[in-house]
This record gives sequence, structure tokens and C-alpha cells, in this order.
Amino acid sequence: MQKEKLRLLRKRKGYTQQQIADIIATDVSNYSRKESGDVRIIHDEWEKIARFLDVSMEEIYEDEEAKVIVNNDHPVYNDNASGGNINHQFNSIPGSIIENLQGYIALLKEENERLKEELKSPIRKK
Repeated sequence: MQKEKLRLLRKRKGYTQQQIADIIATDVSNYSRKESGDVRIIHDEWEKIARFLDVSMEEIYEDEEAKVIVNNDHPVYNDNASGGNINHQFNSIPGSIIENLQGYIALLKEENERLKEELKSPIRKK
């Protein structure tokens, strides 16, 4: 959902997208996607923008509902997606991949424990 109130106020006050992007510490292309509604504006960013524009948050805030879709097996945040439940996308992951990842996680946990014990040891081998 396009942030029309924000866009209109920004333009009326004579600020560029680059100036607002600098305030929320992002690049102008990302801010542009935020203003167009493709990327979510988080609460902290709304507050920074409102302070910069010298208005209350209510004057610029527009509710948003970002949704996740799957495109070529990659999650993409897109407000135009249908439905709001993202759990269905993970049902299509093959069991063999899940088992492989679980095995890798277990291996990493073992390695972490080994390294913790090694750090506790008073004599370290080089």
C-alpha cells in the first residue's frame, strides 16, 4: 500500500526521498520502495520521519500489511501478495533437505561444545 500521506507531506515540505533516506539510514532506492509500499516502514523509522518532518506520527502513518510470497523458492516481501499465512510455503520443502539441515545443525552444535571446552582448557595447543 503506497504511503500517500507521507509522500504528499514530504513533497509539500520540499524534501527529497534522499533526505528522508538519510534520516532513517538507508539508501534512496530502499526508501523509495518503503514509500511505494513494497517494503515495510518499521515503527522506529516512522518516528524518525515524523520528527524530521516536524509532524505527529498520526499525520503521516498509514497502516500496512506486508505479505510474503514464494517466487522461485525465494521468499519475497510484497504487499500485493494474496493471503497472509506464510506457513504454507514451507510444506513444499523436501524431507531430505530438512533432514540434511538438521544433521548439519547437530554437527555445528557439537563443534560449538567442543570449542567451548577447548577454551576452558588452561593449555591451548597451537
